[in-house]
Amino acid sequence: MTATMIPVRQIRAQYDDATLRVYQAYSDTIAESALKHQTFVAPPFKMERMTWIKPSFLWMMYRAGWGYKDEGQARILAIDIAREGFEWALAHGCASHPEPGMDEQEWDALKKRSPVRVQWDPERDLHHRPLEHRAIQVGLSGEAVRLYIGDWIQRITDVTPLAHQIHALVAEERLEEAKAALPIERPFLPG
Repeated sequence: MTATMIPVRQIRAQYDDATLRVYQAYSDTIAESALKHQTFVAPPFKMERMTWIKPSFLWMMYRAGWGYKDEGQARILAIDIAREGFEWALAHGCASHPEPGMDEQEWDALKKRSPVRVQWDPERDLHHRPLEHRAIQVGLSGEAVRLYIGDWIQRITDVTPLAHQIHALVAEERLEEAKAALPIERPFLPG
């Protein structure tokens, strides 16, 4: 039996017909406000900053250290957004780095036209080791942030307890149980 090859760049996410789940990590103050309002409210959320959303649970765990990395990333939020919003973001994005051969003027012009950045980083395993395939991160700014908080967000859930539970299983080397507790993410093809 051969293992299924995962393409180097493939969006994998938990989703249904209407929504796609992304993750973000925040301080207690921002997380509590978001959970109360079921969107992000300024303040404490900063509208003028780029906000990065990540469909990969394990990449988020790597980035936030399972919610233990620092106080600013102590709370892991699962944000279910409209699939149409996620697809809009992909359609209005550019890579987070210039294409080979692109001069600085072209790169600046492209960034100004694009309210979204798309970045592919090595996916992580339960021990945060990099894998061969990559996970997508989507950076939202300007118009994209306004749409995200005003239209796309359908539900926000605190998944910090799940992150801590899986982390404890990994620490105890109970890897099969840890894998079984992970959210089920499957390939997503924008419509």
